Amino acid sequence: MNRIWKAARLNLINKWTVYWIPLMILGFIWVINMIIWWIISASVTGSDRQDALDGTQWSGASFYIFVYMLVIGVQAMNMTFGYALGLSLTRREFYLGSTLAFLLLSVSYGVILTVLSYVEEWTNGWGFGGHMFTSIYFGSGEVWQRLFIFTVAMMFFAFVGTVSGTVYMRWRTNGLLVASAISILLIVGAVALITLTQSWHLVGEWFVAVGPHGVVTWMLVPTALSALAGYFILSRATPRG
Repeated sequence: MNRIWKAARLNLINKWTVYWIPLMILGFIWVINMIIWWIISASVTGSDRQDALDGTQWSGASFYIFVYMLVIGVQAMNMTFGYALGLSLTRREFYLGSTLAFLLLSVSYGVILTVLSYVEEWTNGWGFGGHMFTSIYFGSGEVWQRLFIFTVAMMFFAFVGTVSGTVYMRWRTNGLLVASAISILLIVGAVALITLTQSWHLVGEWFVAVGPHGVVTWMLVPTALSALAGYFILSRATPRG
């Protein structure tokens, strides 16, 4: 466990990369949204203003922070893996340590976003009625539900980034291109199947029925599969360059 914790620290030691820079960018996005909400409030009146601000519940402004977790997962496999082996850590220890680091980061960001969602709610959208951390995708449930949604979403992107990084580490660009092509074909095939069977209304009903909490719960399946796939791929990977 001591060696696994050391491997985890390799991914957390640069606080600027894993915390301060992403939070600064998230803060900048928040400021831009505040300006937009202020413009709406100042230029539109009555029901039109309310309709415009209600539309911000579909905002994807906070999506950036989730994508950044994917980048952290990729960087850990491609930039830290070789260094970890140089410190005599095994592939298993490095991967388990990286997994622990990603879990800690996901929970940390989950707590931050949960707190921000409540502040946004208590201040009526920061005084303007806007939505950034209380978007429709995150729901409006209890504390544990919000924390669960944010944390699991972070984990999903972290481990998708991890398996992408391990594929590149194992098979380089060709492997990444093949994996991307297979993923795209699967997505297009699913869209085609739903379209040809005229089942989009069933898909919409399912999303409404399970809600954000249910959708995120199902995300645990690809998250776990990505984590396992990353482990087995990295066990035969060799750092280069």
